[in-house]
Amino acid sequence: MFLWLLKGDLKAETESEIVAAQDQALQTKYYATKILNTETDSKCRFCQQFDETIDHIIAACPILAKEQYLKRHDRVSAQLHFNVCKETGVQLDKKHCYDHVPKSVETSQGGKVTILCNQQVQTDRTIPNNKPDIIICNNEKRTCMLIDVAILGDRNVIKKKLRRF
Repeated sequence: MFLWLLKGDLKAETESEIVAAQDQALQTKYYATKILNTETDSKCRFCQQFDETIDHIIAACPILAKEQYLKRHDRVSAQLHFNVCKETGVQLDKKHCYDHVPKSVETSQGGKVTILCNQQVQTDRTIPNNKPDIIICNNEKRTCMLIDVAILGDRNVIKKKLRRF
């Protein structure tokens, strides 16, 4: 869980900010009001509806959800897609994951593996969420693995269920 600390390739300031975030001890408006006992409003500076806690900022603010959470999800999906392509022998245009933009269909050399990105899955009954982020098709074994990326706050893990097709 804390293996990233062992590498030692972060600045001390960055490391302390990450640990403070994990400990829910960042300077949010809720922290200032409830922990430091200041006379400030604890409501979120973006949505003005809910207390500005770490959980709220990371995964629950309706204003941030419109754009920022989607960008984070797409960056994680692109990283995962890049790694899957590398592992399965798909030739990529970019050498670094941060430059990678997933194509809707990628095929490995020899056609053993096909990787689909954001492709709708056709089913015999209606399924509301039938567009997984990544589908890895092993053409030799005639099997598919579906990957759906979810970036959740701790308290939202229960809400996200494994969906079966």
